[in-house]
Amino acid sequence: MDTIYALATARGKAGVAVIRISGPRAWAAAHALAGSLPKPRMAGLRKLRLEGEELDEAVVLCFEEGASFTGEDVAELHIHGAVATVSAVLRALGQIEGLRLAVPGEFTRRALENERLDLAQVEGLSDLIEAETEAQRKQALKVLSGAVGKLVEDWRSKLIRAGALIEATIDFADEEVPVDVSPEVLELIEAVAGGISGELRRVGAAERVREGFEVAIVGRPNAGKSTLLNALAGREAAITSEIAGTTRDVIEVRMEIGGQAVTLLDTAGLRETEDVVEAIGVERALDRARQSDLRVFLLDGEEVPLIAPEPGDLIVHGKADVTPHEGLCVSGKTGAGLSELIAAIEERLAGLSAGAGVMTRERHRVAMRTAFEALESARNEVLRGPDRSELAAESLRQATWALESLVGRVDVENLLDEIFSSFCIGK
Repeated sequence: MDTIYALATARGKAGVAVIRISGPRAWAAAHALAGSLPKPRMAGLRKLRLEGEELDEAVVLCFEEGASFTGEDVAELHIHGAVATVSAVLRALGQIEGLRLAVPGEFTRRALENERLDLAQVEGLSDLIEAETEAQRKQALKVLSGAVGKLVEDWRSKLIRAGALIEATIDFADEEVPVDVSPEVLELIEAVAGGISGELRRVGAAERVREGFEVAIVGRPNAGKSTLLNALAGREAAITSEIAGTTRDVIEVRMEIGGQAVTLLDTAGLRETEDVVEAIGVERALDRARQSDLRVFLLDGEEVPLIAPEPGDLIVHGKADVTPHEGLCVSGKTGAGLSELIAAIEERLAGLSAGAGVMTRERHRVAMRTAFEALESARNEVLRGPDRSELAAESLRQATWALESLVGRVDVENLLDEIFSSFCIGK
């Protein structure tokens, strides 16, 4: 395998930059620049030189094969983060025979191929790099720690046991088997199916934590929706006007509320209209409001037409500086009631994310659904009697295969390019 190198930290001026080298010639390349290497996993200060010219003074670290991030020999050069210094060291590495610049995600891909990470952990690492909020950080860290792999291994071991029992009845079909294995097989199938069913119920919440929640502000024209959005965002994100119907399209503002990633939506005022453009805006507003995780109904003394609140939606009285009301009441102009509204949104979102599991992607949902359906088939075949053992065994194999695809053990080659293309070059 080639020896690769890349800048592992962000580009641009910094106090320290880390250049990572991985592969069979990693230590030789580091030795060519540093002159000598410290013991593995011990830092050493070295002068980096190429053909007698000093490049920088660096902290050098070496990790041996099997004990590094990639599973290969790895060397890291912790250099000063000046743009010119980084460029000089990268140019020097490019002149060493047998080295090439890494492509995006190649270090992590090697970690997967060398079984330092499973596929779910790779996805967790990607999510951790992209995490914007505390909830996303915690969820990604849980996946990176191997939570998915542990869960899958528990399910897989039960299915292997069930499959072995079924196979025994097939192997000894012409002989009298002293013990009926079907009760234990059914118990194992039910245990795994129950676990998968629970994760399927939680995957929607986990996806929302990962991708962020959508909160739509809905109301009549000129109810103060855009003013409220600007107040929540802390900037002039939407145009405000005394003229009703100013907002024609959906305006989105990304922010964090209670540790959750939230996209606030300012929608067109809801009313019957003969204006063609405004009617399109109203239809878009209704579509996005219905698809949102939470709706904030902003009242201006009258009910909001065309859409009814769902359980859990917030009913808020606007323009509190003009006409105070009982209950949740806000003013986007003065800021009155904003902290109470934010607290109410935070409470609702906490409830929505409370049941989040460790499966976070649509790929996970599809694999679990496939496994669950195969287990249903296996259970039905077992109940039909020993004559259906071969069909039950095949269904168990299909369920096991689907679960193994979650961690990348089988048939995921077509996913790898897409996954690793989202990584930076130094990862």
